[in-house]
Amino acid sequence: MAHHEPVADRLDNVALARTVAYLLAAFFALIGILGFVPGATTGYDTMTFSGHESNALLFNVFQVSILHNVVHLAFGVAGAALARTVRGARGFLLGGGIVYLLLWIYGLMIDKAGSANFLPLNTADDWLHFGLGIGMIVLSLAMRTRLGRATPASTV
Repeated sequence: MAHHEPVADRLDNVALARTVAYLLAAFFALIGILGFVPGATTGYDTMTFSGHESNALLFNVFQVSILHNVVHLAFGVAGAALARTVRGARGFLLGGGIVYLLLWIYGLMIDKAGSANFLPLNTADDWLHFGLGIGMIVLSLAMRTRLGRATPASTV
């Protein structure tokens, strides 16, 4: 005979989905803030509003600009707002993952020294975006499996 997942386990899964989304939102907000902190960001005095001319590097690796930092902050705020519900949390993970994969593809296609590199992006940013995109989509799908409408039956 099949049985459904206990209500307490389902509530734990809902809390997990929201917690994961909140943690990622906090991560993005923190990265946005650190982009404005000299020391965490080297070449801080060379930071521009946007464009590839910005030579500021977060953690001496990831190219940043004022716009890039603001986008991270906004993404963090949006993620925190969406994480208030399980549907929003999953949407943030899936939608954010898709955005990051599109940003990865964009970064691979543009001339890093050209005007299309308006955020700016460097190779380290590209591969971080790939990892974030895949990771967020996987987390979203894992949450969907655990939180789906039809709870998988198990045999005892």
